[in-house]
Formats: sequence, C-alpha cells, structure tokens
Amino acid sequence: MRFLILTLLLVCFARSEERLPNFVVIFCDDLGYGDLSCFGNPTIITPHLDRMAEEGQKWTQFYVASPVCTPSRAGLLTGRYPIRNGMTSAVRVVLFPDSAGGLPASEITIAEILKRKGYATGVVGKWHLGHLPEYLPTTQGFDSYWGIPYSNDMDKIRGSPNYKREASREPNYYADASDYNVPILKGTKEIERPANQNTITRRYTEKAVAYIETNKDRPFFLYLAHSLPHIPLFASKNFVGRSIRGLYGDVLQEIDWSVGQVLQALRDQKLDTSTVVVFTTDNGPWLAFRTHGGSAGPLRAGKGTTFEGGQRVPTIFWGPGRIEPGVVTEMGSALDLLPTFASMAGAKTPSDRKMDGYDLSGVLLEGKKSPRKEFYYWTRAKLHAVRSGPWKLHVQQREPINYGKVVHLDKPELYHIETDISEAYDVADAHPEIVDRLLKMMDNHKSDTADSLPDQLAARIK
Repeated sequence: MRFLILTLLLVCFARSEERLPNFVVIFCDDLGYGDLSCFGNPTIITPHLDRMAEEGQKWTQFYVASPVCTPSRAGLLTGRYPIRNGMTSAVRVVLFPDSAGGLPASEITIAEILKRKGYATGVVGKWHLGHLPEYLPTTQGFDSYWGIPYSNDMDKIRGSPNYKREASREPNYYADASDYNVPILKGTKEIERPANQNTITRRYTEKAVAYIETNKDRPFFLYLAHSLPHIPLFASKNFVGRSIRGLYGDVLQEIDWSVGQVLQALRDQKLDTSTVVVFTTDNGPWLAFRTHGGSAGPLRAGKGTTFEGGQRVPTIFWGPGRIEPGVVTEMGSALDLLPTFASMAGAKTPSDRKMDGYDLSGVLLEGKKSPRKEFYYWTRAKLHAVRSGPWKLHVQQREPINYGKVVHLDKPELYHIETDISEAYDVADAHPEIVDRLLKMMDNHKSDTADSLPDQLAARIK
C-alpha cells in the first residue's frame, strides 16, 4: 500500500514538473513554394529541411496573412488579419525607414501570451513591424532582439553601382553590402551600420543557437526571422558558388544549413522532444527579380498577389515525440500559430477582440482534421479573394509580376484549387451557385471586419 501511494505521488510530481513545450518559428523572407527540394525543387539541395519534413509534418496548403512583408508578420504574431491589427495600407504596402508607425501597442502577440506562462521570449533577425523604439520587439512582449529592423534592401545609397544594377534586374550579380545602409540593432541600440550582410545568415544562426543554450532550463519562444532570400542576395563565403541554381540557391542552402544548426542545438541540449519548430516564410517569391527571385512551383504568380503563389507557402512543423509525422493536405495558416501555441502551453487567447486563427494542436499532436475550412485573401486594405474548401473566388487581382498594378475583373473568377492548383481554368460560369455563396461569405466577412474597426477605417472596406 505504501509503495502504491509513493508511486502515485511520484507520478503526480512528475506531471507537475513536466516542462512546457518550447516554440521556435523560423521565418524566411520571399521564399517560394517551389524553392525547397522537399517541395519539389530539382536543383536546390536542402537536406536538413528534407529531414525536418520527414520527421515532422509537411503542410502543402498553408497560407500567410498577406502577400507582402509587414502585414504578413503582423498576422503571424497576433493571429489577426492585418486589416484588424492596422498593418495593411492601400498607400504604402509595407513599413519603410521613414515610416512613423508600427504594430499598435494594443495588439497582443504570441510573445506576450507566452510570457504570462513564464516563457523567455526572443527575436533574432528581421522585425519590420516598426523601427522606432516604441515599436521594436522589446515593446511587444520580447525580452531580447538582435537583427535588422526592416527589409535588407532598404536604406539604399542612391548613386551607388549596385543601386543601378538592382534597379535594372540584372540576372547575375553579387551585391555590395556597403551600398545598403541598413542597421543591426541589439535591443533598441544600433550596434552596426551598414550591416555586413555577407555574413548575416551565419550570424543570425549563431545568435539563435546561443539563445537556445542560454535558455535551456526554462520554456522559451524563439522567433528566428531570416532577412533572406529577399533581395539583395548574400551568402557566406563557404556557400557562394555551391548551388547549381546560382546565388539564389547558395542563399537557400545556407538557410538550410542554419535550420540544421538550430535543430542540432536542440538535440544537443536534449530539448528536441520538448520543442515545436515551425519553418515557413512571409510570402511567395519576388518574381520581378528573375534569377534572384524564387519559384512558386506549380502555383500561379508570386509576391504581392493574392494568387496562390503569393500566399500559399512551404511549411514544416517538427517536434520528435510530439508532432505526428506525415503530409497534411488540409488548410492551415500562420494566423493559427498564436492559438495553437497558446493551447499547447496552457495559455489563454485574447477574448476582447476578434481573432482569426484556429487551434491546430489536434492536427499536430493527434493527426486530426484541420479546423480551418476557409481563408480570406487581403492585400493593401482590400479583400481580393476567398477560399472555402476546394473553391477559390477572386473579385480583384494584381498583375503576377508587377504587383503594383490592379487588374479589374469584369466578373468574379472561380477556381477549384484542388484539381487546378495553378488557377488556370475559371469555372465561374459553370457554378453560379458557388459564386453566390462565396460572394456572400466575402460580404459577411467584410461586415464583420468593419464592425471591429474604427469608423474611419471601416468606411474604407465597405
């Protein structure tokens, strides 16, 4: 009897001491759906990501909140469409070095939710949600920050040789980092300017590994946001010339190496079975930059558009002993990370505002069906399209390459995304009842969104 009581006490103690899961999000910039070998690329070799996909879950229909940088990142961290969190604009599509704003302090991030459960929280890499002190990561729930505060092509030095070469979309050139006056910040302090971007991926990786080692004895959330493969492209000397895909392939193979370093650090610290790692990207490839841009594979168009190539992104979840390995062909979104992490950490999601994410923990841990059945495609404060099950309806579009130009549709276009992954065959005339249903969904979503916004913003989307 005493032995039984002792055993029960030990079991209860062990459960009470069970470690909360760590979370690592590895977020690339402008990575295409078809850029990884585990997603079908024939010439870019990504063995660490391939292993990650084999050991974890590869999601083939995973969406980001926007087809461009700033709003996409805001959606990931808040679990809300950018139209709700104020990070989308019809005027300036992303934040720039002269922008005065950033992610509102009233928004609640993944970091803020996890901090309430005792998590350490850190960002390494690109932020792009406001570069002024009041908008930096340390004001949004993160304990630490080290990286470039916006896109790596900003603060270009006009008149420099590389400035002209980039503008001409020259197919083969290696950028000079000194032509871009972007800073590196540590916390809120500038520590390097211009950033030596030739070594930026390696240094991000070293900082991420050090963060894991430093916080190995407590639960942590690490947001590793690579500045690449956004142009201009840079790779460390050990990777230049390695890929037959050219410089773009070199850059991705260094990012693959980085993923391997992060996963090995977790294994070395015996944290692999208590950590969930997500690898994905902010939007599709920047096709205008030709060989310096990526590939959307079978998807139509790329960055800046609400076609699949702009917002469906390669995504892998990894967590040995936690994540059920396999390929998930149902819908998921970066919007879902906040409620998923909160659920797995035993934390509460905000109840005082409209949330747009779903808890994917049942899919990750138990192999259940995804709760996400719909997705709304917003860009520049306009609702362009909706997906419901296999059907996707466009009411407005932007040109596939020059995404600054609006394409006005005479009538909505309907695509069956499962059988027509490339959005090549408009079947609206054959399915008027589906068109009507999806139009009603869009109207209801716009009304719901407008109801949660200040009057001056609500008027813009009605």
